[in-house]
Amino acid sequence: MSARFSAYEKVMGSTLSGRELEASVLIKAARLLKSCREQWDGQGHFKRLDEALVFNQRIWTIFQDELVKEDNPLPGQLRADILNLSLFIDKRIVDIMREPIAEKLDIIIDINLNLAAGLRGSPGEGPTRQG
Repeated sequence: MSARFSAYEKVMGSTLSGRELEASVLIKAARLLKSCREQWDGQGHFKRLDEALVFNQRIWTIFQDELVKEDNPLPGQLRADILNLSLFIDKRIVDIMREPIAEKLDIIIDINLNLAAGLRGSPGEGPTRQG
């Protein structure tokens, strides 16, 4: 995990601001899940789903690691709230792996997009559901 985080820090420091990078990664994660939901019955579904869930789990694990550091600049209550959200995401990912249902992806997609919008200081990416 240390090597992944080092790569994350290197990219974060050299191209985008930390918040912009975090927002971009969350949007990518949401798009991967959204693609899974939209192609649920398509060929390669389980591979696509596994890749999207693993990607989501990795980024939320990195967030967790950063949030528990004592030198994290976020206010304590905000850190606690995001950590609680990350635990919910962890449980949802395990639930989806155990019992894959397309609609279970919606809440993770919504959380990722809403958090990304907050990091960017902009409105959300729009509705995630069809219809």
